[in-house]
Amino acid sequence: MSRREGWGARLILGLARGVAMGAADVVPGVSGGTIAVVLGIYERLLAAIQSAAAAAGRLLRGDWRGCGHRLAAVDWWLLVPLVVGILGTIGLLASVIETQLHERPETMAGLFCGLVAASAVSACRLFEWRGGDRLTLMVASAVGTFALLGLQSGPVADPSLPVLAGAGAVAVCAMILPGISGAFLLLMLGMYGAVITVVTDLRYVDAAVFLAGATVGLALFSTVLGRLLDRARNPVMAVLVGLMIGSLRVLWPWPNGVGVISRHEHEVISGTGLDWPAADQWLSPTLAAAAGFAAVLIITRLSRKAAPDRA
Repeated sequence: MSRREGWGARLILGLARGVAMGAADVVPGVSGGTIAVVLGIYERLLAAIQSAAAAAGRLLRGDWRGCGHRLAAVDWWLLVPLVVGILGTIGLLASVIETQLHERPETMAGLFCGLVAASAVSACRLFEWRGGDRLTLMVASAVGTFALLGLQSGPVADPSLPVLAGAGAVAVCAMILPGISGAFLLLMLGMYGAVITVVTDLRYVDAAVFLAGATVGLALFSTVLGRLLDRARNPVMAVLVGLMIGSLRVLWPWPNGVGVISRHEHEVISGTGLDWPAADQWLSPTLAAAAGFAAVLIITRLSRKAAPDRA
């Protein structure tokens, strides 16, 4: 294989990885970080983000030579195609998901519920969760999240620019967290519908502010996460899995699905209420939940069977 063909193959592979992670991050349930783990690129991704963040820090301090050395250490062949694939896929899928959230909130909630439940099961395989302390952390995190989400007033209809920046900073951290998705964090913050609208309506200023917040948050969080996982991987992962389990309150399909903001009446409908379905309301969300659950488990199993790629 020629060098040019090798570059082309690496570029296509990188874009494909980005598409997979972008599709995961736009859906509240599948973690882009988990996709990176099962694709065998998680360690490289974390190292690349840390190197880029260190370069930015050196630049802010006026250390041009140090910045250059740090930039040279960044795995650009991994990072650039990955980012392009992620952003492109989010742009393509956002409109589809927004439409379905408005037209079929209960069915979409069922799908997300299945995705989150299966992701929690898959995430348990990424660490040693058995043990009294880890089980306690997991249960406490789940119960606390479930209770806190009951206090949520509903989706944010018209967030300010600082709120968008803050949401970006928080949500992007999930890109490097195995087991929790950025879209899920946006749901918890009541910002999911608002961010989807920013993408579909091409609000460039809002999008730029969101991305700026995401960039700062990612740079600050990557180093912290690396240290936490190195020193206390099992407890940290136990808390994250508990967070996912507790989030099922937001994704319970009845009575209002994940909660929506009516496009025509500007009515905010909370998705944290709990109800039991009527006889004619349970089938579609339940089938969607089963399909989502099965899809995540199948994809995870197939990915584990494949040898970790180190290209």
